[in-house]
Parts: sequence; structure tokens; C-alpha cells
Amino acid sequence: MISNQFDYIIIGSGLAGLQLALSLSRDEYFQNKKIALLDKSSKSENDKTWCFWEQGIEKWESIIHKSWSAGEVITSNKQIDFQLEPYRYKMIRSIDFYSYVLAELNKISTIEFIHEEVIAAEEKENTVKVSTPSQTYQAAHVFDSRIPEEYFSNQKDYINIFQHFKGWMIETEKPVFTPDKFTMMDYRLKWKNSTSFTYVLPISPTKAFVEYTFFTPFITDETVYDEQLKRYIEKYLQLNQYKITETEKGIIPMTNFPFHKYHSNRITKIGTAGGWVKASTGYSFKHTEKKIEKLLKNIKENKVFHYDLYNAKFQYFDKIFLKVLEEENEKGEWIFENFYEKNSIQQVFQYLDEETTMAQDLKIMGSLFSSAFIKAFFKSL
Repeated sequence: MISNQFDYIIIGSGLAGLQLALSLSRDEYFQNKKIALLDKSSKSENDKTWCFWEQGIEKWESIIHKSWSAGEVITSNKQIDFQLEPYRYKMIRSIDFYSYVLAELNKISTIEFIHEEVIAAEEKENTVKVSTPSQTYQAAHVFDSRIPEEYFSNQKDYINIFQHFKGWMIETEKPVFTPDKFTMMDYRLKWKNSTSFTYVLPISPTKAFVEYTFFTPFITDETVYDEQLKRYIEKYLQLNQYKITETEKGIIPMTNFPFHKYHSNRITKIGTAGGWVKASTGYSFKHTEKKIEKLLKNIKENKVFHYDLYNAKFQYFDKIFLKVLEEENEKGEWIFENFYEKNSIQQVFQYLDEETTMAQDLKIMGSLFSSAFIKAFFKSL
């Protein structure tokens, strides 16, 4: 029988909710805490692909679908090759992540799964009431992955770039792919001079994930992705015979919307709703892991749960980058060409991981010095 009273309720069992639940379950400090995960989805489908870079063998190694030690960025003018050591670029399929985490959590008697839609979370003096269409649950604290309504109603007040994409897993009869090298960005096929590119993850000599991606202030019709994918595969991969075995599409907000302002004393926003997605890239997997590590540390040290979760310096850098893409979207190819050509991939990863010093930041800024960034700098003050 499901209880109505918990220590913690996690609303949403996506990337952030499941990573958080798993971290809580593996920390002795929380071993006697009653935790509920509320989500109407049972997470039984492969609906996403997450990629990230890291050094060494870490805790997700058993579910890594594929990893690479070499990569490339291709622009209209050049090909930039890089060796990632000591990093590797890693890929996880969401179904493998869901299956692994849910199996681990099902071993924990203090964790309950409730497959219901949350319609409200109301904070009282000493508790939070979480309502579904059929029931009300209570917890001392709630971790909420629902995006604030204000994000949708106040978009005109903030910078909004959408990372929108569609990808195909394709297979061929003959070996055509080089499985030890991935393509981070290929700008040879752009859509109307926007910041748009193709991303290629070769899984085996006969299998690859090919995705067409936009970083733009607008979204587009789905037929555009299909046309661009087909053109790229035929022209640049030089394939006429292949089969599509899986399809993936999505929209990731790249924005300076202040998600961090929507925490309260007893409700902590997590995932995209908490501003955990890196605004300038859309990467979330390792950023989520870092935020959760800090979050649990805050709880154990009796600090405000969301204390020091955000780095103001990098939020400002992201804002400048987004401002350039908003006002001069055609400059995206130039930006990324200089970013990857004038900095080592190891420096790039450090910067995107928000681990660089100010001296390193200034070097990277120097590689992107232009009138567009100068204008964006002053407009972002």
C-alpha cells in the first residue's frame, strides 16, 4: 500500500529525478528517508540520447553504449581534428539509463514509484502538499522538475535560443563508418545561413546516429529535418542504400531565463526547471551529476538546498554567447570554428565544464574576439 507521507518527493523521473533518487539511495545519510517518485510515465521507451565527456572510468560505465577518443568539427572552410585524451566522449541511450536506475531503486524498500500526473505542489509552513487527479501526498521537501509557467509566458523578456533537432539511427549492409571517431559539428549543409549543423555518432562500421541540429531563435517544420538529413546522408556520407531503425527529436531551451529564482524553502527545482542544462550548449548529463553532488552536500551541512548551485561568471558568459546567436545567428559557424580551432579540445571541455580560471577564460574570449561579441558584452551588462 502506498503511503501518503514522505520525507522527500521527487516530481518527474527523467534524467534529474532518477539521478537524484539514485544518489540519495546510495548515501548513508539518507538511508532511512522515505522517498516517492511521481511521474505518469513508466520510462519504458528509448526517448533520448545523452552524450558527455569525462576522464577515466566512472559510475555510468556499465551502461555506456559507445565512446570515442577522437573527433572532428567540419566547417565550410576547414576540418578540425582532435584527440580527446585524457577524456572520452560517451553516449548513453535513455532506455539503458532508465532500466539501470529503476532496477537499482527497486531494491530500496524506502523508495516508492507513483505513476500519476502531478497537478499542483503547494507549500505549507512545515510541509508540501503534492496533488494528483486522485490523491494528495505530503513531504517535508519536494524536488520539482516541472518548468515554471512563467518561462512560457515571459519568453519575450529573456534570450531564447532553441536547440532543436531530429536524428536517425541508420544501418547499412556494407561497412562504411569509422567507429572510433565522431563528428561534433559539420556545417557544410546549413539551412538558410542559420546556426545549423549535422552531428554524427558512428556506432559500428555499419551503424551510425545522424542528427540535424539548430541553435536558433526559431523552430522549424519537421520536414526540414528530414530533408536535411536525407541530403547530408546522400551527399556527405555518400549513401543511397540505408535503413532507418530509430528516430529521435527534441527541443532543448538555451536561455538566460532565471530558473534559479523559482526555488522556495521547501521546493527545489531540478533539471531543466532548475537551470541545470548548460545554457550555451544544451548539455545536461554531467551538469546534473555535479548539481546533485552539491545539493546533497548542502542538505547534509544544513544549508539552503540550492545554495551555491550556480556560477555567476559562467552564467554571464553563456548570456553573451546567447545574445550573439539571437542577434546574429549566421555567425554560429564562425564562432564554433574559432572556438575549436584556437583552443585545445581539453581546454574547450574544461571551459564547458565551468572549471577554467579567469586567465583561461580570457584566452578563450580572445579566440572569439569580434564586433558581435563586443556588442553582446555591453548589451548583457
